[in-house]
Amino acid sequence: MTTGTDGRVDGTGGRDEAPRAEQAPRVVGSLSPSRAGDFMTCPLLYRFRVIDKIPEKPSPAAVRGTLVHAVLERLFDRPAAERTAAAALELLGPQWERLLAAEPELATMFAEGEAGEAERDGWLEQARRMLERYFTMEDPRRLEPAERELFVETVLESGLKLRGFIDRVDVAPSGDVRIVDYKTGAAPRADFEARALFQMKFYALVLWRLHGRVPRLLQLMYLGNGEILRYEPDEADLRATERKVEALWQAIRRAMDTGEWRPRTSRLCDWCDHKVRCPQFGGTPPPLPELPVVPVASAAPDGAGAGGAGGGTGGEVPVVVVTADSDGPEYDDL
Repeated sequence: MTTGTDGRVDGTGGRDEAPRAEQAPRVVGSLSPSRAGDFMTCPLLYRFRVIDKIPEKPSPAAVRGTLVHAVLERLFDRPAAERTAAAALELLGPQWERLLAAEPELATMFAEGEAGEAERDGWLEQARRMLERYFTMEDPRRLEPAERELFVETVLESGLKLRGFIDRVDVAPSGDVRIVDYKTGAAPRADFEARALFQMKFYALVLWRLHGRVPRLLQLMYLGNGEILRYEPDEADLRATERKVEALWQAIRRAMDTGEWRPRTSRLCDWCDHKVRCPQFGGTPPPLPELPVVPVASAAPDGAGAGGAGGGTGGEVPVVVVTADSDGPEYDDL
């Protein structure tokens, strides 16, 4: 597997040929695993993040996930023999300083004074334990990832653009592809595994559509408790995933057309920044912003979010632009 000048993977691996359209269809919308997950969790949460673009406070748990991801990515910059636990822990401080320099507001996650310093030290200690646990799960000295933090995107025949960042792509000598994702939470219960695997199947679908071959293995590494979830997808899995993301996009389009973004309560509401404006908790959402409107026939070929659900050829439609670097919070999922 190699990388082309546009940063995309260009190679082979996996199995099963996928059908390809000879000419790319006009883009009618854009969806990432995170934003798809937002809509499945709560349509109103999707609205607040994507339509209203309301800022959110940095979450210590999510920022710690980003920090641990950054350390593991940089670890593979070192020669294989130097990829040790001690080396990873040496990277932790500099990577935290790098994040702080890029986003000084992250310092506000902790209180001021000695209490805040103790809180920050405990937070960093949890990150250290996660990094140490990683080395009980695999030996990075025996790995040479083909890609790290790989941005991928493809356009389905319907015109829906799928995209996202893959933590790691491994390619075996046989050409088989493994997609790896690090999670800094604990492994989910068995009845929540399907939800956890959706993101990985999403990535597998994108790679399949890009290169015509199904990745051999999807691997979720839970650094919170040291468990690994592995799944071998097949063509039927990925076709089902494609139908699911298409249905999600149709539901999003209906919400955009009607202005009805229904809240869905769950245990996650306790950690939601938008609880204060949620009608389920006595809040009032802000007025919906007026979306830009463009003629369907002249929509930009790389525009995100243009087009109606039916992909018609006339009239005008509202456009939600979701660019690669404004696709919601940057912090890694737990």
